Amino acid sequence: MSSTYINPLCKRYASREMQRIFSDDMKFSTWRRLWVALAESEQELGIPISDEQIAQLKAHITDINYESAERHERAVRHDVMAHVLAYGEQCPDARGILHLGATSSFVGDNTDLIQMKLALERVRLLLLNAIAAAADFAARWKNQPTLAYTHFQAAQPTTVGKRATLWIHDLMMDLEQTEHELSILRFFGCKGTTGTGASFLELFGGDHEKVKLLERKIAAKMGFDSVYDVSGQTYSRKVDFHVLCVLSGIAQSAHKFSNDIRLLSHLKEFDEPFEAGQIGSSAMAYKRNPMRSERMASLARYVMTDAQNPAFTAAGQWFERTLDDSANRRISIPEAFLATDAILSLYINVIRGIKVYPKIIERHLKDELPFMATENILMYCVTHKDGDRQTLHEAIRQHSVAAAEQVKAHGLENDLIERILNDSRFGLTEAEMDKLLDFDSFTGRAKEQTEEYLNGPVLEVLNRSRDLLGIPVEIHV
Repeated sequence: MSSTYINPLCKRYASREMQRIFSDDMKFSTWRRLWVALAESEQELGIPISDEQIAQLKAHITDINYESAERHERAVRHDVMAHVLAYGEQCPDARGILHLGATSSFVGDNTDLIQMKLALERVRLLLLNAIAAAADFAARWKNQPTLAYTHFQAAQPTTVGKRATLWIHDLMMDLEQTEHELSILRFFGCKGTTGTGASFLELFGGDHEKVKLLERKIAAKMGFDSVYDVSGQTYSRKVDFHVLCVLSGIAQSAHKFSNDIRLLSHLKEFDEPFEAGQIGSSAMAYKRNPMRSERMASLARYVMTDAQNPAFTAAGQWFERTLDDSANRRISIPEAFLATDAILSLYINVIRGIKVYPKIIERHLKDELPFMATENILMYCVTHKDGDRQTLHEAIRQHSVAAAEQVKAHGLENDLIERILNDSRFGLTEAEMDKLLDFDSFTGRAKEQTEEYLNGPVLEVLNRSRDLLGIPVEIHV
């Protein structure tokens, strides 16, 4: 335990993989990798930097002297300069060329973009696995009729699998947006204090081509094939907004999924995973609260709200830069990714381990199906029994009102079907009625739609990434 606050996203919810991406080690070792890439590229373009200086920088990329950096930051009140000084202590031969021509945003902004790229790739991995797990679920239950609901009122039946395709469809849109954002995310580059590249133009004696080539070289060394065309001292903060909008979309999808699972749990048709020793309530020992779905919703609301942060930050920038973005971005961007990581891990855990109760589903169908079947009964009796439509319509209305009264006022079973069978005006046999009440006849193309969707767009996406599927996810609490 600790005597100081520890972020619950790290202690309880997010994966070690996502925590590593936003760790100090990742951040500051990336700063050093950028300084190495800068020195190498400057050397390649003719700046007098020795191989020995670069070798010394490379030798100390990961053994970061944090205590020295903290000591310097207390003195200079500048995090980048503190790490320049600390790195220089470990690389005394290279300290004179370290950070040459660059401003703080060279390491800060480029590292932010690298971290967001890695984090989006982690999100994409989780999305693919959530889609795959939901697709397995949909395929397994594509034939199971169930009540559909509009306004949470019983509506025309669907199948359990078809409902799951709605969850998948949302995730597929999120995957598309994630991949789009990854495809357009660029390297910030090295554009100097106000984005004009003046310091590098001076360094290269007015050679514009070398200044442009420097950016391309560094970007390539850091795994990017393009650089933002223009900037102030920082890249446009609208990039952060677009990235967090993707995460907000994922949160919306997961929240909707969690709502459905919680409602189905109330109906006793579904149970989310529940361990043998798990306690649902500290007071009511019988309870099996859908706590994972509730946590998913809770974290999703946080991410959706957090997506407002970069919107205000982007809108509030002054000219070439202000520093009122820094403190906010240190919190809002990592936490959005950590929470999204936790949300998708929960999603995968729930959909992989969910338990379905077909008998309860069928009971609910039987409770509501008599009312839904009345139009089919009416049409059948008119076309096959020479019944009078208006007479039978009125008879159905009267029987429906009486049956509803039995259910609502007296708590009895719905006896509408018995009433119609006992009414000689319909002339129906029990065999004919059983056929008219066949669950499958009410679900339309639900099964076929499920198969077509899973075997079409979903399979196409999953086939492109088979080597990424089946990853383990860990739920800590």
